[in-house]
Amino acid sequence: MKPLEIEVFLCRSDNFGVLLHDSETGTTISIDAPEEAAILDALNRRGWTLTHIFTTHHHQDHVEANLALKEKFGCEIYGPYDEAVAIPGLDKSAADGDEFELAGRRVQIISTPGHTAGHICYYLPDDALLFAADTLFAMGCGRLFERPAADMWHSFQKLMALPNDIHVYFGHEYTLSNARFAVTVDPENTTLKQRAGEVEALRNEGKFTIPTTIGLEKQTNPYMRVADPAIRATINLPDATDAEVFAEIRTRKDKF
Repeated sequence: MKPLEIEVFLCRSDNFGVLLHDSETGTTISIDAPEEAAILDALNRRGWTLTHIFTTHHHQDHVEANLALKEKFGCEIYGPYDEAVAIPGLDKSAADGDEFELAGRRVQIISTPGHTAGHICYYLPDDALLFAADTLFAMGCGRLFERPAADMWHSFQKLMALPNDIHVYFGHEYTLSNARFAVTVDPENTTLKQRAGEVEALRNEGKFTIPTTIGLEKQTNPYMRVADPAIRATINLPDATDAEVFAEIRTRKDKF
């Protein structure tokens, strides 16, 4: 089986558009649908025809182009079961633990409530790919709009259990801001400091910071490092639960 071809591009102001293409079957998947014009440009550039949309959650900047793309291509739209009524053009809903096959590849659903109540991630284990949208960012996590921090921490634990070599594609180019904040709560982390410098250089050159890996996030993402004594000392929560530390870090980021 040939590796999936992956096209990454910007939509709107800071959303990532991601297209997956299987050259043997012609299957082409858009991860969410943030902006019709940007997605059409990417499809035309690569000469691909859209067959599927994998929707992660209901926010407008992730579903805006669903109906327009469905009308143009007749593509099939998957989305979260718990947000089914809010996903435009939904054909098939998926819940935590569901698995299906597409283009001969396994696709597993991981429910990750926090950013929204029904947010899901798409995990392709045979391709070592995770599409995390607004749950897990490079050195960050999504804002908690619809579920408490304890729920998001539980979602992070699911993702932390995945193999370290999994490549993670996320929904927004927030990495530089996330890196600058992460250093404030994890100032002794030399790996984080090095990564923050690399990210700054990439952004200065106009380059993307996607993808990341589960292993790199375990080393540099403060939301995955809530058990670290140095972080706990920095935020004055040495004896708090992991969920409480997670919540405090997210609160500080909201004010950063």
